Amino acid sequence: MVRMATAYVLINCELGSEESIIQQLKGIEGVREVHGTFGAYDILAKIESDTVVKLRETITWKIRKIEKIRSTLTLMGIEGQS
Repeated sequence: MVRMATAYVLINCELGSEESIIQQLKGIEGVREVHGTFGAYDILAKIESDTVVKLRETITWKIRKIEKIRSTLTLMGIEGQS
């Protein structure tokens, strides 16, 4: 079985932009789940890729470049602890 690299990205965005950002995230390759949230962050996205390098590129060059995202916090999954 091939292990995928997994990350959870917590996103803060500009007020009122949540739905638009959620739709954009759903169109990005590797984004497996997207949820609006209550609390300190506005959106939670689960990202998977076959390598950590591709995962990092998706987060840095695709997700973090979406207009109206103010900040992100990325949590990387630890292989073997799922």
